[in-house]
Amino acid sequence: MSYFDQNRAAWNRLANGSQFAKLASDAECQAPLATLDSRGWLPTSVAGLDVLCLASGGGWQSILYAVAGANVTVVDLSPEMLLLDQQEADKRGVAVRTIEASMDSLPMLGDSSFDIVHQPVSTCYVRDLSRVYREIARLLRDGGLYISQHKQPTSLQISHRDEQDRYTIGVEYYHEGPLPRVDDDSYREPGAVEFIHRWDDLIGELCRSGFVLEDLREPFRADHNAPPGHFGHRGRFIAPYVRFKARRIAREHSSKSESRIWIPD
Repeated sequence: MSYFDQNRAAWNRLANGSQFAKLASDAECQAPLATLDSRGWLPTSVAGLDVLCLASGGGWQSILYAVAGANVTVVDLSPEMLLLDQQEADKRGVAVRTIEASMDSLPMLGDSSFDIVHQPVSTCYVRDLSRVYREIARLLRDGGLYISQHKQPTSLQISHRDEQDRYTIGVEYYHEGPLPRVDDDSYREPGAVEFIHRWDDLIGELCRSGFVLEDLREPFRADHNAPPGHFGHRGRFIAPYVRFKARRIAREHSSKSESRIWIPD
């Protein structure tokens, strides 16, 4: 079984009652952009914009964008996750186009067809991050916005907690191929195949693919009341995630490394 098939099967299972299949609530739909965007990265209105929710099945982000008036396409490897998006869209009377596909191969979508690509934590499930970035760069219009969240490499290097409740780096930074199974799986999804992406991949490839990075945040996941072994305790020592706000460079400049420009909102 390929790692694509393993990850599809894993996420089909996670579509049934897991924290990753959290549907948009009525309260969240009352203020969809505030729910999606606590950092102020999105424009004040997305009405009429073309939005791709990439590897984002589960009935949350796509619904919030659709309720806010965007033209929404959601791509996911898992048909069970996409079913949640479609059912919730039908329930709320909004239109959402769903496509079952891998994030690194999207030939069914045309060049320069989106204003925003929004991608939650998911790049860890593909081997070659550069292919993902190149596809997103192809799909975004000039000046288009790419919002994404990724697993930090150090978090994926943690293998176990020792007898003094210290978190141990047991996976090499330059590990190639699927990550090995480890005792500490606080930020790993059961049954999924994951890959470590180094900072050269996460940020370097982003810039080389035709983007400028406008902001970077580390979501706070520390809980000083959590016991050792809890993911909140682990979050006190290793930041698990990183969020990027990036923008597609105008194409006449994107091939010139000396001409990186900033395109304002």
